[in-house]
Amino acid sequence: MKIIVVDNANQESEFLLLPTKIYQGDPFWIRPWDHDILDPFHPAKNKLLRRGGKAQRWILQNDKGDCIGRIAAFIKPEAQKDKVGGIGFFECINNQDAANTLFDTAKEWLIANDLQAMDGPINFGDRDKWWGLLVDGYEAPTYGMNYNLPYYQTLFENYGFCNYFEQYVYRYYIDQVLPQKFVEKAERLLQNPAIQFKHLEKNRIDDYTRYFMEIYNAAWGKNHIGFKPINYEQAQSIMNAIKPIMNKRLMWFGFHNNQPISFFISLPEINQIIKPLNGKFGWYEKLKFLFLLKRTNRITKIYGIIFGVIPEFQGKGIEGGMIRAAELAIRETQYTELQMNWIGSFNPKMMAVAEGLQAKICKTLITYRYHFDRTKPFEKHPKI
Repeated sequence: MKIIVVDNANQESEFLLLPTKIYQGDPFWIRPWDHDILDPFHPAKNKLLRRGGKAQRWILQNDKGDCIGRIAAFIKPEAQKDKVGGIGFFECINNQDAANTLFDTAKEWLIANDLQAMDGPINFGDRDKWWGLLVDGYEAPTYGMNYNLPYYQTLFENYGFCNYFEQYVYRYYIDQVLPQKFVEKAERLLQNPAIQFKHLEKNRIDDYTRYFMEIYNAAWGKNHIGFKPINYEQAQSIMNAIKPIMNKRLMWFGFHNNQPISFFISLPEINQIIKPLNGKFGWYEKLKFLFLLKRTNRITKIYGIIFGVIPEFQGKGIEGGMIRAAELAIRETQYTELQMNWIGSFNPKMMAVAEGLQAKICKTLITYRYHFDRTKPFEKHPKI
């Protein structure tokens, strides 16, 4: 086997196209858009590289010159604080020696950059995409979610990776009957004149962008290790990224005496319509995508991407009231299923919210950690 650094267009093409061979004939795999796989490694598209982060990609070839594996390793600008790097975009044939070669290569590069551990598979960017290894719930992934074959778990764990945390996807059917206790509590909250729940108003998107920034910084700041607040420009960038597919009925904000206190952001599940585009997003594919998005009812699922309540109102029923308001509005649309993405095993409060709705876990992914010093005791992600 031969490991090769990706440093030209041909090698990048091999890196990009390997999954089309590994998942050939798999009914659940959906080829991501090419730009979603390529952009994290180009400075013009990834701010982490412009801020001093580093990334490297490799492909693995067999003795015939066929590509049989790929991996990326990356170092975020703040990685030197906790000495933990990342690996991701891993794909490999079912061969432990091949997987070990890929893992070893990434490990050696990270050690050379003075790091002490690696997490994976993760994204060189935000957690909302390409994060975690699927270990249960082998069905079509939601947009931006990793999908892999079952043997990948064996490849990771045989190498020595340990389960740092799980991330769950909860499924909720829009027409299912909510628990009576939940409904009664939510309805009481909806009658409170000081509390209001509103969906996003597109003609006031600048205001809602500011609300998003304020709630996000307050809700997540005290709970997450390494959290960095976002500024208005970053919040605006997030809103601009989702603007082409946003549906105002799926984006809800809570207010107390007209002050923003919560949000629940979900989006149409576009993986239901992008499979025929085969990873491409040229002018023809863009037109076809917009047609499928706007002119048909082929999208029946939505996925929740982020949920937040400022600390002063946590545990006071705001979560339930906002979900109830959103649910009543969504019932008037074509959507029949909500998948609540990225609820970490370290976040029992959010798990309780999902389970209070009687939503069920439909997918489980694992984020692994590997200490380069194999004598160092392993600790799981702390609960929040």
